[in-house]
Amino acid sequence: MIGQQRHNAHQSPARSFAIGGAVILASGIVFALLASALTAGSPLIRFDQAISDMLRASLSPLTQQVFAALTHLAGTATLTVLCLIGTLALLARHEPGLALAWVLAIAGNGWLNQGLKQMVGRVRPLDPEGSVLAQGLSFPSGHSSGAVVAYGMLAYLALRLLPKAWHLPTLFMALALAFTVGISRVVLRVHFASDVAAGFASGAAWLALCITCVTLVRWRRGQSI
Repeated sequence: MIGQQRHNAHQSPARSFAIGGAVILASGIVFALLASALTAGSPLIRFDQAISDMLRASLSPLTQQVFAALTHLAGTATLTVLCLIGTLALLARHEPGLALAWVLAIAGNGWLNQGLKQMVGRVRPLDPEGSVLAQGLSFPSGHSSGAVVAYGMLAYLALRLLPKAWHLPTLFMALALAFTVGISRVVLRVHFASDVAAGFASGAAWLALCITCVTLVRWRRGQSI
């Protein structure tokens, strides 16, 4: 029985590392394929423009106002406040390691996103009549990657710290929030659809890396993972 428990303890981190590695690899491939397809006149460019034109012609001002409010769920101010509250809550629970991981996940994604934007250099959709103005480069969407990382990490922490009854609702809520933010960026025409897809991919890769690193550190320290 003891031997089986030890075997299971070693199985758990291996499975976590395998899943994390698979997510990082798959997300990296998706991001690379999207970035490599951003050539003048490519099918992806035409698809992005067709989606943008269709939304411009079909969406009502009220719909745009609703999504203009929803997009703030992953705005800089929101994520900053969320980061601060999460850090204080984790420190209050005497979880300094998780608090550090939480801060590095959110802040690190911001730095990564800016680096990727500079590397690709795609300009934003031209829409002077849009209800929201956005500065900077377009690919990948920072709001989309930020939502994946922030709400994904929140879900991970909930799985670790909250009763089991909260697990499934938290996962669904995290997915819904990230998806809503991503859709809002396309609806508001401050990003192309492929920008959002790339933001989801880069955010998922960074989230998986952060969670895998937390798992490794806790395993090496003999903590439950």
